[in-house]
Amino acid sequence: MRSRNMFKIAGFGLFGAAAAAVGGFYAFHYMQSQHNFDQVTIAAPKLKIEGIDFRDLNKNGRLDVYENPEASVSDRVEDLLLRMTLEEKAGLMFITPISVGNEGRLRERPSFEDIISLTTPINSELVIGKLMNHFNVVEVPDPVSLAKWHNNIQSLAERTRLGIPVTIASDPRNAFGHNPAASLPAGDFSLWPEPLGLAATRNPELVREFGRIARQEYRAVGIHLALHPMADLATEPRWARAAGTFGEDAELSAQVVYEYVKGFQGEELSGQSVATMVKHFTGGGPQKNGEDAHFAYGKEQVYPGEQFDYHLLPFEKGAFPAGAAQIMPYYGIPMGQTDEDVGFAFNKSVITGMLRERYGFDGVVCSDWGLLTDAKILGVFTVLESRSWGVEHLSVEQRALKMLDAGIDQIGGEHIPELVVQLVRDGKLKESRLDSSVRRLLKDKFLLGLFDNPYVDPEVAKTLVGQQDFINKGISAQRKSLVLLKNDVVNGSSVLPLEGRPKLYVENVDKDIARTFGDLVDSPADADFAVLRLAAPYQPRNGIFESFFHAGDLDFKAEEKNRLLKIMNQVPTVVDIYLDRAAVIPEIADRSVGLMANFGASDEVILDALFGKFNPSGKLPVELPSSMEAVRNQFEDVPYDSIKPLYPFGYGLSYFGEQLLSSSHEVAEN
Repeated sequence: MRSRNMFKIAGFGLFGAAAAAVGGFYAFHYMQSQHNFDQVTIAAPKLKIEGIDFRDLNKNGRLDVYENPEASVSDRVEDLLLRMTLEEKAGLMFITPISVGNEGRLRERPSFEDIISLTTPINSELVIGKLMNHFNVVEVPDPVSLAKWHNNIQSLAERTRLGIPVTIASDPRNAFGHNPAASLPAGDFSLWPEPLGLAATRNPELVREFGRIARQEYRAVGIHLALHPMADLATEPRWARAAGTFGEDAELSAQVVYEYVKGFQGEELSGQSVATMVKHFTGGGPQKNGEDAHFAYGKEQVYPGEQFDYHLLPFEKGAFPAGAAQIMPYYGIPMGQTDEDVGFAFNKSVITGMLRERYGFDGVVCSDWGLLTDAKILGVFTVLESRSWGVEHLSVEQRALKMLDAGIDQIGGEHIPELVVQLVRDGKLKESRLDSSVRRLLKDKFLLGLFDNPYVDPEVAKTLVGQQDFINKGISAQRKSLVLLKNDVVNGSSVLPLEGRPKLYVENVDKDIARTFGDLVDSPADADFAVLRLAAPYQPRNGIFESFFHAGDLDFKAEEKNRLLKIMNQVPTVVDIYLDRAAVIPEIADRSVGLMANFGASDEVILDALFGKFNPSGKLPVELPSSMEAVRNQFEDVPYDSIKPLYPFGYGLSYFGEQLLSSSHEVAEN
C-alpha cells in the first residue's frame, strides 16, 4: 500500500511538472506577444496632399518620396533606404516559413498541430521583434481564412516604424505532389499536372495559361512570390525532385521556363504579377547517384559527362530572357567546377562570377532554406541539419559572412537577422554591403505594388480561387499531359480505347468513379480487364523530411512485382503509372496490354482516356530506362544516355498512330 501511494505521489508530481512546463511555455509566448504589440505604432493614415492619395506609412503627416505612388521606383527605394536602421535592413535580408493561424488569425502561440509553428517564432516576433517582412507559407487554410490572415499580417507590418509591407512566398501548390520541402498539394487551388506533366504536353501556350491562372489565385489570397519554377534538368533518373522539373532536355526546359515565368510575372513585374524565384542555379539535377542535396549523403553534384554548361541552358534561354525577378542556387557542391568545392550559395565564383558578372543578373539572389542553422522543434529537437555543404567546419557567423561575400542578397529559411546586425557592429561586414541587397529586395516590393495597397479582398479569394473555369483548364492540362506508352493489338484491333461496359477489376481507383465506366468485380479472374493505377517505385527513407523524398532504385522489387504480374497473367491488364520520376518497368510493360504514364491526373481523367473520351497526346519528358544496371551506368549530368531505354525521351502514342519526338533538335522545332 505504501509503495502504491508513492507511485501515486510520483505520478501526480510528474503530471504537475509537465503541466507547469506547458503552462510556462504558453505564458512565455503570451508575454512575448504582449511585449511585441506594445511596440507597434498606429495604422498608416490614408492622406491626400498636393492631389496625391497615399498611405502615410511612417505616420509623420507628410508625403515622403517612398510613400508617393507617382515617384519612380528607384527614387522610392533610395528614399526609404536612407530612412532605414541597420536592424530594419537586416530584417529585410531574411525569409523564413511562417505559420498561418486558424480562421485568419495571427499565430501568436505554437500549435502541436502545425510543425511550422514549432520551428519558427510567433507571427508578432517575426514582424515586430525581428523586423522581418519576407515569409513563405506551407500548410494553409481555406482561401478566405488565408486572405484574412494575410491582411492581418500586413496590418501588423503597417504598424511598424516605416510600415514596410510583407512579401508572402510559396512553393508550388497547384498539383498533386506533397513534399513540404518542395511542393504542396493543391487543396482549394486549381489542380494541374506536375511540372513534368506540363512539359509532357509540349504546349507553350498551355504553360503560360497555367502561370496566368495560378498568378490570379496566388494574388487573391496574398501570395506575391513563387518559389518556382525549377529550371533544373532531370538528367539523373533517380533524383527525388524530378517531378518539379520540366524533364531532362535543356531546350524543352528553357522553352517551358520562359512561358512559365511570363505567365506568372507578365511582360514586366507589376501590381498584378507574382514574382518568380527560378531555381536552382546552376542546375540541381546531376546529383551523385541520384541522392538529393537536402541531405549530407547527397551533397555532391557531379559531371562525369562534362556537361556543366548544358545545365545552364534553361537559365540562358529561359529564365533570363523572360525577366525572372529572382534566382535561387541549390544546396549542392558542383564538384570540380569552380575554384573551391563548396555549396552554390557559398560559392563566389558561381554567384558573383557567373550569375552577376557573366550573365549580368541584377535581381534578387536568395539562398535555399536552412544553410546556416539546424531546423529544430521548440529550439531543442533537430529535425533537419543545416545544409552548409563544404563549409560545415565554419561557425554560423562565418557561414553568413561567406554567403554574403559570395553575393547572396537574402538568406532563406532562417530568422536570425540579429546575426547580421552584430556582424556589422563588430566591423566584420560593411553596412554598404547590406544596402546593395536591400535595394534589390525593396525594388521588387515596390514593383509588386505592395507599398501602395498590400491588402486583398477575402470575398474575391472565395470566388476566384478554384473557380470552375480554372478547374476545367487544369483538367484539360491533365488530359493533354498523359502519355500512351503501349496499346496492344488483339484479334486485329487495338485494346484501347476500351468499349462498352466491361467487367473491371480495379486497384487504386475510386470505385464510385469506376462504376460509371464498367461493372466492378472483386477478383481479376472474373474481370474482362484489370485497371491498375500504380506509382513509380522508390525505396522509403527514414526521418521526418527524408520520408517525403522518393529516392533510390526505380524498379518494383520481387514481392510487389510478382503480385502485379500474377494479376496480368489472369486477365488483360491496363496499367496507368504516376511518374514523379522515371521508373524501370520492363516486365510490366511486357505483360500489360495497355500502358499509360501520368504526371498527376485524377481517376476520372485516366478512365476518360482509357475509354476514348479523348485521344492521349503527351510525350515523355524523360526517358524510361530498361534496367537498374542501365541506370547505374549512365552519367548523372548527361540527358537520355541510358543504354537501350525501354521508352526513349519524347516517346508517345495516340489512338491513331505513333507520334515520336526523339531529340533536342526535334523538340525545339516542334
